[in-house]
Order: sequence, then C-alpha cells, then structure tokens
Amino acid sequence: MKSRSPRFETILYLLAFLLALGLRFARLGEPALTDSEARLALDALQIAQGAQPALSPHIAYTNLTAVLFFVFGSFNFLARFWPALAGSVLVLVPWLFRERIKPRPALILAFFLAIDPAFVALSRQAGSPIFAVTFFLLAAGFWICRQPRLAGIFAALTLLSGPALWAGLLGLLLAWMIAQSLSARPKLEETEHVHTYTGTQVDTDTGMQVDTFEEDVTPTSHLASPISQPLSSNRSSSFIFHLSSFFILTLLATSTLFLLAPQGLSAWLAALPEYILGWVSPVAVPSGRLFLALGVYQPLAILLAVVSIVRGLWNRSRRVIRLSLWMLIALLLAVFYPARQPADLVWMLIPLWTLAALEFARYIDFAREDRFEMLGVFAFTVLLLGFAWMNFIALYWTPIPSPQGNIRLGLFFGALVLLIVSVVLVGYGWSQRVARVGAAWGMMVILGLYTLGAAWGATGLRIQTGVDLWLADVPVHQAELLSQTADQVSEWATGHADDLPVTVFGVDSPALLWALRNHDPKVVLALDPTSAPELVITPPQQELALAAAYRGQDFIWRQTPSWDSLPAFYLRWITYRELPVQGETLILWVRSDLFIDSGSAQP
Repeated sequence: MKSRSPRFETILYLLAFLLALGLRFARLGEPALTDSEARLALDALQIAQGAQPALSPHIAYTNLTAVLFFVFGSFNFLARFWPALAGSVLVLVPWLFRERIKPRPALILAFFLAIDPAFVALSRQAGSPIFAVTFFLLAAGFWICRQPRLAGIFAALTLLSGPALWAGLLGLLLAWMIAQSLSARPKLEETEHVHTYTGTQVDTDTGMQVDTFEEDVTPTSHLASPISQPLSSNRSSSFIFHLSSFFILTLLATSTLFLLAPQGLSAWLAALPEYILGWVSPVAVPSGRLFLALGVYQPLAILLAVVSIVRGLWNRSRRVIRLSLWMLIALLLAVFYPARQPADLVWMLIPLWTLAALEFARYIDFAREDRFEMLGVFAFTVLLLGFAWMNFIALYWTPIPSPQGNIRLGLFFGALVLLIVSVVLVGYGWSQRVARVGAAWGMMVILGLYTLGAAWGATGLRIQTGVDLWLADVPVHQAELLSQTADQVSEWATGHADDLPVTVFGVDSPALLWALRNHDPKVVLALDPTSAPELVITPPQQELALAAAYRGQDFIWRQTPSWDSLPAFYLRWITYRELPVQGETLILWVRSDLFIDSGSAQP
C-alpha cells in the first residue's frame, strides 16, 4: 500500500528549509573564525589571490570558497557561506527518500534536521563534516531517484569533502555487512506493520472501552534505508555512462578549480591517510564528552528513537533494525576513534533522527472524538514539565545543599512523579491511547522547544561567552577589536586603514593572520634588534628591545574552557553554557611615532 503524501507537503518542506536558513545564516559572520576555520579560509584566500598553497584534504570547501573570495572579497560570512548552505540543503534530503521511509516521517525528519543543535552548529563552521554528510546523502538520494547526472556530481563533491567522509563510509559498510548476515538467517519480518487508530469498541467480556486499529502492512523490501540495499537497480549502460562522466568532470573541475589550483587534484587523496592516522593518534577528547553531547542536546531524538527501536525489535521490522545497526556502529566508531571530536557523532545523528521521525509519525493520527481529552492530557503534561524545568533552572541561583535547594529539587522530582501517576490513571480509567498520545505530544512539545533553544544556543549568538560542545576549536575573542585598532593606527599614520604591515612573533594562530589579513601579516621566528616595524604582535612581555620605542595594548585572544571543572559547574553549563576558562592574551605593539600625539604621524 502506497502512503499518501501529507497535505501542503511542498509548502511544509519550504518552511523547514526557511527555518534551517534562519538558524544557519543568522549573523553568520559575527563570531570570529577559529584557528581551524581560519587555516582553511587562508588557503582559499591565497588561491583567490593567485598563489599555489599546499592544500588540506578539504578541497571542496577551499576551492568553492576561493571563488567567493575572488568575486566578493574575503569576509567571515563568505568563509562560512558554503557550510551554512550545505547544512540548510540537508533538510531537503528526506524528500529524496520519501518512498523509502514514507512521506510523513520524511517530512517530520526535515524539521528535525532543521532544528538539531549539532547540525546547526556544524553548519556554521568552516571545514566541518557537514559537507561530507550532505553531499553523500544527496548522491545516494539522486541515485535512488534515477538522476545519474546529479548523483555523479554530488558523489564527486563527497570525495572532496575531507576525512569525515571515510568515517561515514566505514560505518555504512559495517552496518550493511551485519545487516546482510542477519538477513541470511531465518527470518526477519518481510513486512512493516503500521497501526492506524480507527476508534473504540466495548469489550463484551470486560465492559471496558478498547482502542481499535487498522493495520497497514507494507513490504519493507523497498522501504529499507540506503544501507540495506546497495543501490544497484539502475545498471543500464546509459545510467552508468552519465553517472561516471559527470562524476569525473566534477572531480576534475572542482579539485583543480578549472586548472587554476592543480595541486588540489592530489590533495584530496590525503583524506583517507589522515583519517587512518587518527586511529593511532593520542586521545583528543574523553569518550564521555560524546555521550554528554548526545544527552544534553538530543533528548527528544533519544527518547523517540528508543521507543522506535523497542517497537521495531518487537515487530521484527527490517527498516528499524537496520537503521539501529547503522546508528550503533556509527556511535561506536566515533567513541573508539582516538582522535575523536563531538562532531564525529554527525553520522549517527542521521539514523537517530530518522528513527525518531518514524516514531513521531505514529502520533499524528488520533480519533476526533477524543481530541478534547487528549488536549487536556497534553496541556497537563506541558504545564507539569514546564514547572519542573523552571525549578531546575532556579537551582542555578540556589546553593545545594540548602533548604531552598532541597525545596527546588523536591518540586522538580515531585512534578515528574505527579505526571507519571496522572498519565497512568488516565490510561487505566479512560483510554490508553488518550493518555499515551496526549502525554507524548506534551513531552514532544517541551523537548522540541528545548531542542530549538539548544539550536539557537549552538549558534553562539545567545551567549557570546558560552561554551559549546560542538565547536571544533577554541573560540577567539576580541579579534574584531584588534583588527579595528590596527586599522585606526594605520589610518592615523598613513590615511589608509590597511597600509601598515604587521609583524607576528611568538604567536601561532591562523585566526590572528586571518583577522589581520589586510595588513599583510608576516610571521617571524625572531625579532631583529636593529629593525623597527610599525606594528608588532607578541605574547605578553615587558619590552621589545627594538631600535624604536613602542606602546602596547593587550587583547584577550583564545579562552580554553576547563572541562575538568564540569562536575562542579554542571548546572551553570546545562542552563547557560558557562564554564571556567583559561584565558590567553597577546599584545599589539605600535611604534610610538605613529600616534597622533607624537607630532610625526602623517595626517
């Protein structure tokens, strides 16, 4: 039986896309580029200026961004433009798989991907895994939809997306192999059972009302996820020809930037060795931090996915079991990878949210005659959960242990216990479906608002000094202030904001070179005592011992969060993302004769 498409499906996909655009592009250029972002942005800038730098494996990002820099100039916004666009397009990917996971769950998945905090944060970072995920899913989706040209284009872009691709491919390959071995055994169910509520009847034996359902039995052979079937149905010579030709043309054109950067043709091959080296690298992040990221940022997805997995195992659903395998293997690969970062979880978030969407879709249909009762349970659930959350947040200002803190904790847990007891009583005395659906909608609304708030927080705009787990690097502070100061001094001295060059000594920070890119920064290993450069940047030190007098101003640069202090500050971090930080400062030295009051500065 073919599932019906939701009403206004196209409009709803457009709304999901606009929501994704808003979260990903809002004040995109405001935060300063981190060191890892600036390193890639500087490569793109050098290509735009006609240089031939040694490139990293992130060829798709570097060359596409170089085109923007060449046409429009170099800005923070443009440095993050392509990742933000890729993250926004990701929410349209479920439409390509709508016949595999059904139209309604696919539409729900689009909204989930739009508000997921991890995808929002990674879409606002240059060089994040968002390129690999989006391009791979687009290539697989267009393969399924029999669009070989588009499939070839995005398959080539996938190969140029950096080392994150190989983690995803390894997880998919392992999951597919295990799924194939399970399929060879007798015997997973060959059908997917979907129960649609049709009404209530009175049981003649007990006299109680019983919910009735209409069972929609759909073969799962065509509903399996991309890992369940190698996409091999289109093997015609024409299909393969168009796929391979567009793949090769895109690979050559993008990797070499139409022969303007030929070194990119070999640079993307370093992605696989770089990923393999990560397996023998020192541990970068404790594995517990990955589980912390999931628990804090994705409670809605975890709750729905767990229910979906339990239901799928009970019904022996191929689709759910294979998605669960993919999710579990992707999680294990991320956890056991020594060079791990929270961003490595991006591959397991796709099956996680897919499972959540499949479960969420079960609560869309309900009996019209029960809508007021469900609305009552829904409102009661929202009120109690909101009350519990407000008491939890209030613990931020309440010392623990203390009489006030004990009261807040009692109210928090009391509200949860009252909710559970009330839902059980409604299910026992009225209707199990009324209690289940009403409570589920209440929990999903509260957790959905929490997820949306976490997504906004992941943008870095809600709290400028917030410590976010999805950041790939330590954030940079006062970069704009430093750049403005250098511009003002240059304008005082020469009449132009970017005429004075900058000498950098003792500071290893690509973000610093990016912030001062208009001042032709030069990194030196030692300062010549006989020289007198106009602007010098150093770590904190008392004097320069150069041939001229200087005045210095310190700036806050990188602030490294102290994750070891998290157990003592867990409430501050969960509610407001606040943690103690270890600050790093640097000093901008300006030659004294360049100041207005020196009497020798040019007007």
